[in-house]
Amino acid sequence: MHTCMTLSGVIRGSGMEWSDLRVFLAIAREGTLGAAARRLEQTQPTMGRRLRALEDAVGHKLFQRTSAGFVLTDEGSAVLAHAERMEEEALAIARRLTGQEQHLEGGLRVTSSDWFGATVLTPLLAEFAQTHPRITVELLTEARFLSLSRREADLAFRIRPFDEPDVISRKLLHTPYAVYARRGGAFSDVGEGEDTALLALDSAFAGFPDDSWLQTRLPKARIAFRSNSRLVQARMCAQGLGLAVLPVPLGDSLGELMRVDLGEPPPGRDTWIGYHRDLRRLARLRALLDLVALRLGASGQA
Repeated sequence: MHTCMTLSGVIRGSGMEWSDLRVFLAIAREGTLGAAARRLEQTQPTMGRRLRALEDAVGHKLFQRTSAGFVLTDEGSAVLAHAERMEEEALAIARRLTGQEQHLEGGLRVTSSDWFGATVLTPLLAEFAQTHPRITVELLTEARFLSLSRREADLAFRIRPFDEPDVISRKLLHTPYAVYARRGGAFSDVGEGEDTALLALDSAFAGFPDDSWLQTRLPKARIAFRSNSRLVQARMCAQGLGLAVLPVPLGDSLGELMRVDLGEPPPGRDTWIGYHRDLRRLARLRALLDLVALRLGASGQA
């Protein structure tokens, strides 16, 4: 808190221009000088000089330089909140002057699992793009959890609660799962799994409730294939390689698959949505959250 208050005074008294903070925001969002330079249509050396001048002005290092790119320091995170508020004000002024105050613009980086992004979020984001054509959404589908605190993403959809202290989150929805096989296969009575092939998650996801349930339900079955991707599992299932437990929205979307009744349904999964506390007043993020709540049934806005 003390660092944030000190930097607030520095920012107000330093005479920094909005153009300086645009450089800072671009580097924070892109993670490298090269990508930030392309975003602002400047040269990389120019971006480096302007960042050094900005850090000299505030008297703090705003980024840690790592082999993976630029990561915000604690001081940089404190500046970020102020810079984004200034960005919103600058955009509001621009919209008012051009008579386009009804339009939102800028970028949003969203992260989710591969199947959730492809099956659930794609139609929602297409609708959002049609309503807000000046907002560029970047959807990152990765097995690893991207950090909201380090601004690797602005909005995240996860299958477990968030444990980052500065993240606002809530449970979004519950997804049922089912057992699937290639349509037309003979899976009416598999017993304990004799001569049955299973498509399982890889070792990094061992112990997931649905994966463990299938192997417990069919203890004599053999594992024919493993993957950390639900989409890959679904495609291999459609090729007739074996049985797979899949999220119902994904499994039901593939005409080559059919559900298999093993006497009881596998456990489903909850999906949680989260974003950094500093972004809670970001208008374009609020617009996307409103659509998520409308289409996916989230109760209440955080």
